[in-house]
Amino acid sequence: MPEKLGIIGGGVMGEALLSRLIAAGIYEAGEVVVSDPAAERRQKLAASYGVNTTPDNQQALNATETVLLAVKPQIFAAVAATVAEVPGEKPLLVSIMAGVPLASLAAAFPGWPLVRAMPNTPATVGAGMTAIALGPQVTPDQQALAKQLFSSVGEVVEVAESLMDAVTGLSGSGPGYVAIMIEALADGGVAAGLPRAIALQLAIQTVKGTAELLQTENLHPAVLKDRVTSPGGTTIAGIACLESLGLRTALIEAVRTACQRAKELGA
Repeated sequence: MPEKLGIIGGGVMGEALLSRLIAAGIYEAGEVVVSDPAAERRQKLAASYGVNTTPDNQQALNATETVLLAVKPQIFAAVAATVAEVPGEKPLLVSIMAGVPLASLAAAFPGWPLVRAMPNTPATVGAGMTAIALGPQVTPDQQALAKQLFSSVGEVVEVAESLMDAVTGLSGSGPGYVAIMIEALADGGVAAGLPRAIALQLAIQTVKGTAELLQTENLHPAVLKDRVTSPGGTTIAGIACLESLGLRTALIEAVRTACQRAKELGA
């Protein structure tokens, strides 16, 4: 069976996409080859998903339809230096590296149709958010394929590449911010007398349920906030405390700082 999908980098995000693409039937196991330098990692992926694995990045580049570049941006130059030109028609190359612009990808892979993508870690449970930016050589069919790939792990939006660092700062890094918020909410519950396990359960479900409510009813967050803040009540007292301590400003600055770091990674 010809290998249609090549994945360079079998880490957390590479595995997340691999698992969902196979589960959704977009690719069969025998159509996928994953390259990774770690023998233990290759064995794990082969045993879990039945895919072909290799230490040779070049074999992944020889896939006929799509190549997913799922390595850390810090080692991109080293990885690019190990691969040779692929003769004939080039497959779609999709990069999920933070901060690496299409121009840098084009310099390393001249003549390839390129997509820059920024998924986030909820992709591992099929609840991810991915933004994609298309290179000039991407065909409409390849555009549809890129969206199909990431739709298998959640939702997809297409943005101008100039916005990709902002996407990285918000949704790419956002799960880390939300995790801290959940931990802090649970700590607050413990401080108020709740058992740790119950406090954490309450915090996780509250964040999850609020997000689902906003999405399902297409509500602006301010509308929901106003719904639950009765005059002189508990919620407005808590919100006033958050505002006085600068939570809103802290989150805004976290996104801006992460966006700037993404720019630095691509410099």
